[in-house]
Amino acid sequence: MASALIALGGNVGDVRATFVQAIAEICRRADATLVARSSDYMTPPWGEVQQPPFVNACIAVETAVAPHPLLAILHDVERLFGRDRARETRWGPRTLDLDLIAYDDVTLDTPDLTLPHPRLFERGFVLVPLAEIVPERRIAGRRVEEALGAVSRDGIQPLPSAE
Repeated sequence: MASALIALGGNVGDVRATFVQAIAEICRRADATLVARSSDYMTPPWGEVQQPPFVNACIAVETAVAPHPLLAILHDVERLFGRDRARETRWGPRTLDLDLIAYDDVTLDTPDLTLPHPRLFERGFVLVPLAEIVPERRIAGRRVEEALGAVSRDGIQPLPSAE
């Protein structure tokens, strides 16, 4: 079994309810075990800033599904919740964004998948929830908690538990 880290984001619709359903769907389709789930965080938009704030979270799962098929599953789950990557604005509003952040210690650089995620160490909205669940994990030789210290956390606010 491999340890995969997945970032979740969205700013259209009931994002937190979408996360609950999407995580269940990811686990079902990837025959994965949910090992950890971060809190949800309200975060300012990134890239295209003229849009509503996002909700972001991260999960850690154990799965036997290889990286490329796992990415395909993540894209299928996005479509299930209304995302159309072909028609959307880059970094624009979306119902659900799923990014494969890391997969064990695998390093890949293919046209459709780069591991670890190429912008991981630039994104507080990923590193904050990731540090909550795997602070000691090393990705590309860097501890998640240390990497978090190098990015801005401005505007990133934990949301109260949805339960």
